[in-house]
Amino acid sequence: MTTTTPFRQAEAQALAAMTPSERARFDAAQAEEETRLRLAELVYTARTRAGLTQAELADRMGSTQSVISAVENGGQVPSVSTLWRIAHALNLDLTIDMAAAS
Repeated sequence: MTTTTPFRQAEAQALAAMTPSERARFDAAQAEEETRLRLAELVYTARTRAGLTQAELADRMGSTQSVISAVENGGQVPSVSTLWRIAHALNLDLTIDMAAAS
């Protein structure tokens, strides 16, 4: 009989086995991924609120639909320039804020 380990248990074991250096790299990668996904959600939400397709947004900003798709699915972290072009194409202001870490 094969037994399985619940994901959270396996995750806790893997995290506990990491050295402090490995854990710091893991935490940084996790934070980066969360930021990537927040950006993806922001772009998707702004585009759909504007009633545009990916192709229409891309056309407005002089880009391609595949770029918008990659940003919206979290596959590509957009540069500040790309974020500005997206905001401009949606008639929005781009505001970048840095706040104290919690």
